[in-house]
Amino acid sequence: MSSTFQEAVDARGIARLTLDRPDRHNAFDDALIADLTAALRRLGNDARVRAVVLASRGRNFSAGADLDWMRRMATLSFEANLKDARGLAELMHTLDRVPKPTVALVQGAAYGGGVGLVACCDVAIASERASFGLSEVKLGLTPATISPYVIAAIGARWARRLFQTAEVISALRAKDIGLVHEVVPEDALEAAGETALSAILQGAPGAQADAKDLVFLCQGRSLDGALGEETSRRIALRRASGEGREGIAAFLDKRPPAWRREP
Repeated sequence: MSSTFQEAVDARGIARLTLDRPDRHNAFDDALIADLTAALRRLGNDARVRAVVLASRGRNFSAGADLDWMRRMATLSFEANLKDARGLAELMHTLDRVPKPTVALVQGAAYGGGVGLVACCDVAIASERASFGLSEVKLGLTPATISPYVIAAIGARWARRLFQTAEVISALRAKDIGLVHEVVPEDALEAAGETALSAILQGAPGAQADAKDLVFLCQGRSLDGALGEETSRRIALRRASGEGREGIAAFLDKRPPAWRREP
């Protein structure tokens, strides 16, 4: 068990990773980044895990980079900083591409890298109290390692504004621009997460992993013959797969498919 977050997996196969540095506003340091990356890789390879929930303990979701850590890194060489930055880039990539459905539950402030975590999750639900900010330019920095994921979530136009102004936006504005999907009262956050997870558990695990990869395949691609051929190949493989056959048979037989299990 890491000292930087808590990990639990329930009987349904729902893994919950809870950032657990409330005294530091769940800010990142090198230890949290390494621990969280390792956990996501392990959970992504665990066939028993159906989905991953990312949450945090305390008033804030994540304040981004730990300032003491950043102060320490500022005294080191470019090469040392590059190695360190690659660690955060790898965390974001791992979360973005983990072959499981991911759900972010954002109860409070998410700044900098915390926004990156939200942008990397498949489903993002925020409480009405949540707020979001990309404050890097106020520190003479840029949101470099998280920028591909934030831009994919909110688009280049809003990214240009928020990267420049470093303004803090409300949960409702975050929903308007696509950073989060849903905003609920704080005491309804867990229930909203359970609603999303209940829907996720209806799907076939392999199909969900392939469907997630389908987004990455199609994103930014031209609608040409090569893409049409590849998508045709992928649906043919799914139709002939064990999950595809089971899913169709279960539907026709009016019974639950084999992958659906109760707690």
